[in-house]
Amino acid sequence: MARLQLTQDPASDELLSEDPFALLTGMLLDQQIPMETAFAGPRKLVERIGSIDPRVIADYDPEKFAAEFAKTPAVHRFPGSMAKRVQDLARAITDDYNGDTAALWLSGGPDGAEVLRRLKALPGFGEQKAKIFLALLGKQYGVTPAGWREAAGDYGKTGTHMSIADVVDKGSLDEVRAYKKKMKAAAKAKA
Repeated sequence: MARLQLTQDPASDELLSEDPFALLTGMLLDQQIPMETAFAGPRKLVERIGSIDPRVIADYDPEKFAAEFAKTPAVHRFPGSMAKRVQDLARAITDDYNGDTAALWLSGGPDGAEVLRRLKALPGFGEQKAKIFLALLGKQYGVTPAGWREAAGDYGKTGTHMSIADVVDKGSLDEVRAYKKKMKAAAKAKA
């Protein structure tokens, strides 16, 4: 099993390493907040509701779930909308994969293109987020279906520091942060 170091917090990283839904949820939360905060979110949920099981989250009372999400420190800076997205994701995994998140990349022996298609079909996962998650699976989680690097695009390339898929320690986290800062500056200059 992979030993991830995405948050630089041993307890959060252990949960991400051991629970595929925790990892998928961290990826969903990774927008408009620091990467390590997003990927620490699943552990906050476990501490608050006692589980990261998609079936438990799917069935949780939406108002109570949003309230737990919003407790200080909030799981996400947009607790209401992101709580709903996490519950939508949990329902999709429960309904489409019988609560087994790993079935996303294991069921039927899919190739990289099919795993990417399945990821993009999830609520909250667009093209870029799906490619980054596929790269994370391949580079760090030991999920390497045929053609995964090609399906992940630039995120699947070796030797890059473009996304959470490339974070293996504090140094690489800093490199990814520097890359993202450079890309934002370039986009801002272009606009």
